[in-house]
Amino acid sequence: MPIYLFWGEDDFAIAQEVNKLRDRVLDPNWSQFNYDKISGDQAMATIDALNQAMTPVFGIGERLIWIVESTVTQQCPDDVFSQLQRILPAIPETSHLLLTSSNKPDKRLKSTKLLEKYAKVQEFSPISPWNTDQLINQVRRIAQEIGVKLTPNASQLMAELVGNNTRQLWNELEKLRLYHGDQTTVLDTNIITTLVNSNTQNSLQLAQAIRNGQTDNALQLIADLISRNEPALKIVATLVGQFRTWAIIKLKIESGEKDEKAIAAAADIPNPKRIYFLRKELQTCSGQQLLKTFPLLLGLEFSLKRGGDSLETLQIKVIELCQLFQ
Repeated sequence: MPIYLFWGEDDFAIAQEVNKLRDRVLDPNWSQFNYDKISGDQAMATIDALNQAMTPVFGIGERLIWIVESTVTQQCPDDVFSQLQRILPAIPETSHLLLTSSNKPDKRLKSTKLLEKYAKVQEFSPISPWNTDQLINQVRRIAQEIGVKLTPNASQLMAELVGNNTRQLWNELEKLRLYHGDQTTVLDTNIITTLVNSNTQNSLQLAQAIRNGQTDNALQLIADLISRNEPALKIVATLVGQFRTWAIIKLKIESGEKDEKAIAAAADIPNPKRIYFLRKELQTCSGQQLLKTFPLLLGLEFSLKRGGDSLETLQIKVIELCQLFQ
């Protein structure tokens, strides 16, 4: 049944998926008659969209009705839910009803459960910056879609440079495609280093600098991140996630656990092979050192939420964090 629910904070990825759906179902010569984009904050948005979905296609192609920032998975009046119950099963195959939202659906609602029954539900949340495997897979997937061939090392370097910024990843891969032209050649790290904007000053590198006790390097990374308008709370969230992963792995190792699959499962790492490399990375620190970072990170988050100056607050706490590993 042609009903879709796209949700998540990655608005660029949602927009890309919407464009693909629109290109697939609409005839360009008849799109002005068969395409409706409705703002979800309108009082009758859902009812209007359901009515449009039941309207026959005009001319050639199919019909697409898109509710932007739909609210039915957050709150749904009884009269709207009744209409959803009645109309969703009856929507013709030639009509495509799309609901998008930046908010996670409330699974307790009857309307959410109903949509899960009839709709294709797809999440578009940014990948966690510390989830290297998923970031690399995203690079490979989008590169294949755009028509750029990358070596494994090039894919890894792209993930390190761009992180979870989907918009930048698309733009950089498009730039590589246009610059190189030949879609048969596999691109290596040298061309990536030359052409891709080097956002190497990222929060993961900051975490590594702290873990290595490199105060000067960590302070420089903070200055670079803030100068690029990176949100301070986002930096903290990445640090918390990274140190949590490291702490779980190190404590498991110190407890005598040798099964890499068990360690990976405990740390929410999809690829157990990464544990071999993480063991080496964590040789110079202890589980207790890693655990001591959490009160400091909690204090950092609290200070920022209380309105503390981003740069000054980060600098003070990062110096304290680095001292744990010196």
